Amino acid sequence: MTAQHIETLIVGAGQAGLATGYHLQRRGRDCLIVDRQDRIGDNWRQHYDSLRLYTPAKYDGLPGLPFPAEDRWHYPGKDEVADYLERYALHWDLPVRLSTAVNRLTSRPGGGFAASLDGDTITCDNIVVATGTFGRTAHVPDVAAELSPDIRQLHSSDYRRPGQLLPGPALVVGASHSGTDIAYELAGTRATTLAGRDCGQIPLPWDSRRIRLALPVLVFAWRHLLTRRTPLGRKEMTAIRLHGGPMLRVKRADLARVGVRRTTARVSGSVDGRPALEDGSVLDVRNIVWCTGFRQVFDWIEPPVIGDDGWPREYRGEAADVPGLYFCGLSFQYAFSSMVFPGVGRDADYVARRIADRTGIRRPVQQAA
Repeated sequence: MTAQHIETLIVGAGQAGLATGYHLQRRGRDCLIVDRQDRIGDNWRQHYDSLRLYTPAKYDGLPGLPFPAEDRWHYPGKDEVADYLERYALHWDLPVRLSTAVNRLTSRPGGGFAASLDGDTITCDNIVVATGTFGRTAHVPDVAAELSPDIRQLHSSDYRRPGQLLPGPALVVGASHSGTDIAYELAGTRATTLAGRDCGQIPLPWDSRRIRLALPVLVFAWRHLLTRRTPLGRKEMTAIRLHGGPMLRVKRADLARVGVRRTTARVSGSVDGRPALEDGSVLDVRNIVWCTGFRQVFDWIEPPVIGDDGWPREYRGEAADVPGLYFCGLSFQYAFSSMVFPGVGRDADYVARRIADRTGIRRPVQQAA
């Protein structure tokens, strides 16, 4: 067993972890970023092939490095995002250690933490958990285990393209971003039903001139109006954390145009191995894609940090009752924008500033090149 000490350990080398590392580095603070993947950006590379960001490249740069795109209104695909994150880490020479999973985090007597990493131990004064906006543990309803084995079932985290599915009808469960995207795509090759709560929609066509005029206003609202400091923001936070965000690129009319059957009835059980909806209908499908989100699982952190709502007890990423423990990249960490690229940098800057203040002696802030 080897031991290493670092002032701040960051768990996760996605956009939130890298941006936090950047801001700590600018403040002259030591940090190490660890990630279980073999390559920076692999979490993005593993998304479904057709995924594109919902904000154009002009809004997608992390602090200190614009997103590379000739057309600033281009909506980057998942592989472009992955490559950009890799480039970002190299550009700022961020200290990243890959193929490294944190199995256990414990508090140390006198302050700080000890992180167990497959036989190694890293001690640190502060730790930033940047492991995903909604978590990385797929949530699949219990009813999935009741269904016939001749139905192919995938969670959205395992779905890549329509060719993975069996010939025949498909049911997509969950109607937030991924659910509407995937249902729209599947409708091109098979009869498709989309089941789930209507999360609302932003009515403007996402690739239109109108959205170019409206998006600056939307981004401003996402960053400054829909925050945890406003009643409307707190209401929106609860809805999004529980049910997901509104439809953006794919709208109700788009789904209807390609023939997606839409129902807001929940999948409530099974009949003869087939999914049954709460309205009494039973669906004869060959495939189900569960777009039912993820769970925040932090059972590797001692002491427990999860509140009654299933989310960490924190405000703006700072743990409420564990000094030195921070989060970055959470949905609605501060505002609606926290879960998209336009909000990540501000959240990371705040966390880095709190760490620097807590650490004591502050070194001069380095200017971005």
